[in-house]
Amino acid sequence: MRTAIIGLPMTGKSSLFSILTGAHQATRLGGLAARVGVATVPDPRLDAVAALFRPAKVTHATLEYLDTPSISKEALREPGYLAGLRVADAFAHVLRAFEDDRVPHELGSVDPMRDLEHVESELILGDLVVLEKRLERLEKDRKKMKSPELDREAELLERAKAVLEAGRPLREMPLEEEEEKRLRGFQFLSQKPMLWVLNLGEEEASRLHQIEADYRTRLAGRAHTAVAAICGKIEAELSELPQQEAQLYLESFGLAESGLERLISATCSLLGLICFFTGSAPEVRAWTIPKNTTALKAAGVIHTDFEQRFIRAEVVNWKVLVEAGSLAAARERGLLRLEGKDYIVADGDVLQIRHG
Repeated sequence: MRTAIIGLPMTGKSSLFSILTGAHQATRLGGLAARVGVATVPDPRLDAVAALFRPAKVTHATLEYLDTPSISKEALREPGYLAGLRVADAFAHVLRAFEDDRVPHELGSVDPMRDLEHVESELILGDLVVLEKRLERLEKDRKKMKSPELDREAELLERAKAVLEAGRPLREMPLEEEEEKRLRGFQFLSQKPMLWVLNLGEEEASRLHQIEADYRTRLAGRAHTAVAAICGKIEAELSELPQQEAQLYLESFGLAESGLERLISATCSLLGLICFFTGSAPEVRAWTIPKNTTALKAAGVIHTDFEQRFIRAEVVNWKVLVEAGSLAAARERGLLRLEGKDYIVADGDVLQIRHG
């Protein structure tokens, strides 16, 4: 799943992308030139499980991010730019919250809430144009033929139009499962989950959690959204330091973890992703799957043969396994459960797939 990093010019979004993903390459999405990169999902649970198996290889889960050109009214009128944004599954909107006289602001002053609403409005207007064109075509088709299917689509789009005209994004629109699926097919920008990333100045680093909590309160009630605060300057410096020195540097600001770790965690949560683990001497690995995924589908993520020849899954929670001390000890103590193909995999499960 792809998360597009968006924002106004001079917010630090491209620097954040580079720190977040390290290696990256240029790509084209429709007519949009973008950079694509992969970020490793930090997970202490995986490290704890790996310590039991002492494998030759430990593989963390990953997330894909896109670095797109800055948002502007002009860019949002370009079909190629819009097509590139539509392929993303979610957005991470970087909001400038740092003062720097050397870096001009697109809108004249530093105001994260104003910038947030400004970009939201642009996404809403872009969706309204697409929706109105579709309604025009639907009206012509409905005059030519009677179709309950076309009638249902028209009714849904009229409701969506009312939401957009009220200045609200489509992600806040109450929908039945089938309606959500139908609307998602249009790839409306304001329907995509949104992570707001506050990029703070170094002088605000000690108040990072307080500022993040304040904005979370101010934005409470907005469906399918999340907030994460980071300090881009600190994150850039951390990326240059060895792990032990980086931890000491964080602690000097009163921080226990990197802002990028919280950003990645917030992205997973926003996308509705969980992690399960597999373990053996050759490799211990984390896998990302959507919530409510069955054991059968999870087996298919590992290998298609596992799904086709699935028999059972041995399941144990990662913490229970760590406390037992080994897979063999957990099995002897009856801590491993045998689950069938319809078992819903839980976040933090360790799976051993039995297959034909």
